[in-house]
Amino acid sequence: MNQGGGGRDESRAILHMDMDAFYASVEQLDEPRLRGKAVLVGGLSRRSVVAAASYEARPFGVRSAMSMVEALRLCPSAIVKVPRFGRYREVSEAVFAIFRRYTPLVEGLSLDEAFLDVSASRQLFGPAEAIARRIQAEIASELGLGVSAGVASCKFAAKIASDLKKPRGIFVVGADVAAFLAPLPVEKMWGVGEKTAALLRRRGLRSIGDLAALSPEHLRASLGMWGEVVIQLARGIDPREVLPDQGRKSIGVEDTFEDDLRERAALERALLSQAERVTRRLVQQGAWASVVCVKLRYADFARVTRQRRLPLPVADTSAVYRTARELLAAIPDVETRGVRLTGIALRELGHHPTLSLFPELSREREQRLEKSLESLRQRFGSHAVTRASILRDDKARN
Repeated sequence: MNQGGGGRDESRAILHMDMDAFYASVEQLDEPRLRGKAVLVGGLSRRSVVAAASYEARPFGVRSAMSMVEALRLCPSAIVKVPRFGRYREVSEAVFAIFRRYTPLVEGLSLDEAFLDVSASRQLFGPAEAIARRIQAEIASELGLGVSAGVASCKFAAKIASDLKKPRGIFVVGADVAAFLAPLPVEKMWGVGEKTAALLRRRGLRSIGDLAALSPEHLRASLGMWGEVVIQLARGIDPREVLPDQGRKSIGVEDTFEDDLRERAALERALLSQAERVTRRLVQQGAWASVVCVKLRYADFARVTRQRRLPLPVADTSAVYRTARELLAAIPDVETRGVRLTGIALRELGHHPTLSLFPELSREREQRLEKSLESLRQRFGSHAVTRASILRDDKARN
C-alpha cells in the first residue's frame, strides 16, 4: 500500500478500477500459447495503430495508440491479434458484475475501467482499500485477469492513482489530496496532452503543484476558461459524483485508409458506410442519438472534430449521414492535406426520444426502414442489405 498523504478522508471513498492491458490480457487468457509473450492488439494494415500492448511488449517501448509499423519495429517478435470487441464486451460485463457486488454506484468509463463510490459500502465490507483488494481477488480467481485500483476521496485523484502501481496494484491517496498531486508532472493533469504540456512547460509550469499555485487569471491566459477547472482539480477539489446506470454515452466507428483520401466524394462515401454501421449498432440497442460527431485525422496525424446537436433524436442512417456530410462540408483543406482516417460518433444516447407535436412523416418512414433493414440482416446476415453507393465504391476499389 502507498499513501499519498497523511490520514484518510472518511467523507467519501472512490475507487478507480482499471483493467491491466485488457484487450491483450483477454487474448492471452483465451489462447494460452500467448501467455508470457509480447502481444499487440490492432489491425494488420500498414496504417493501423496499437489498441493494446501486453506487459511483455512494453519494455520495448511499445504503447497504445502507436502505429503498428513503429510497434513492430521496436518489438519485431510481437504477435499481432485482430481486435475481438464482442469478446471484450462479454468479459467486460463479467467484470462490471463483480464491481456491482460491492456498490450500485458504478460509473463505467469504457469496457475496462470504472469509478466506484464505496462510501456506504465500508460499513459492510470494511475500508475502501480492503474492498479494492476483494475485487482484485475475485476478478483474478473468477476471470483470470488483473486489475489495478486507485483509492481516493475524489474521482480525479483516484484515476491518477490507479496508474501508479500497475499491474495488479493498489495506490491509496491520503486525506491531503493536494499534497499527493503537487509533485506529479503536468502530463498527469486531466486533459493535458503533449502540446498543452509543452506550452505549460515553456511557461515554467512543470508540476501539478505549479498549476495549483497560480491564480485563475494566470492559468486562464494559457488555457482559456478551462484554466479555472484545472486550478480546482490541481488543488484537489473535485466534487463530481459517481454517476451510475448512465448507460453507454456514445457509440462510434472509424476507419483508417490504406491511402490518404483527397476527394470529398470519397470521404462522403466513407462517411455513408460509417453512418450505416453506427446506426445499425444504435438500432440494435434500441437507442436514439441527439448528437452526431465527425472525426478526421489528416495525413500529418493532426485531428479535427465537428459535432452538431440535432433538433430531435434520430435512429436512422439518412439523418446521421446527412448531418455528417454537412459537418464534413464545413471542414477545410481536406483535398490539400489528405485524410488518413474518418469516424462518426453518436452521443447523448437515450431510449425515449422527445416526441414532437408535428412529427416528420419522412423521418418516421426512415426509422421504420432502418428497423426493417436490421431485421433482414439478422435473418440473412450482416452483408445481406447495404446501400448501392457503398457497393459501387467497393467494386471500384477492387
